[in-house]
Amino acid sequence: MKSTRTQAWGWLAAGVLALGLNGIYQDGGAAWIQRNVGQVIARIADRSEGVLALATGRADWFLAKANLLAARNGTASCRMATAMARAQAKMARAESGMASLEAMSARGEAAMARMEANRARIEARVARVGFSPVDFDAGTIRVRCPRVRVEIPQVSIPRIPTVHIPDPEIILGTMGAEPI
Repeated sequence: MKSTRTQAWGWLAAGVLALGLNGIYQDGGAAWIQRNVGQVIARIADRSEGVLALATGRADWFLAKANLLAARNGTASCRMATAMARAQAKMARAESGMASLEAMSARGEAAMARMEANRARIEARVARVGFSPVDFDAGTIRVRCPRVRVEIPQVSIPRIPTVHIPDPEIILGTMGAEPI
């Protein structure tokens, strides 16, 4: 037989556990339990109805339940088709991303081709005119630069007199004849 103290601790632990579970339930944290319990009860009811129909001799009810089960299996294959469609859509999006990347690359290549064409056109003009960068003499070109006046204000820094602080005097004395 349990002692009174052991029983008291057991009841206290059960009460604390009940309060905690009630708090979780009130906060909506146990909604998943309700969903799962509902699904389990529905499965048990569906499976037991066929057995009950066979036991009572009602073959028509049993066939109706069997047709319902076949229809549910059809929805399972429909779910599979849905999952396959989702996977195909993801693959299409990935291919679309690759296509946009290739389009960006093609745009970059086109820009590079335009730059090369411009460079070739400039070289052709230079060849027609007979201009060569080696013939360029910078000494013959006169450049006028405007004058810029900058005024820097005079800053006076005040002198701070130096103050002489004497060294502190340290006096060591002994408190008694005992060592420190």
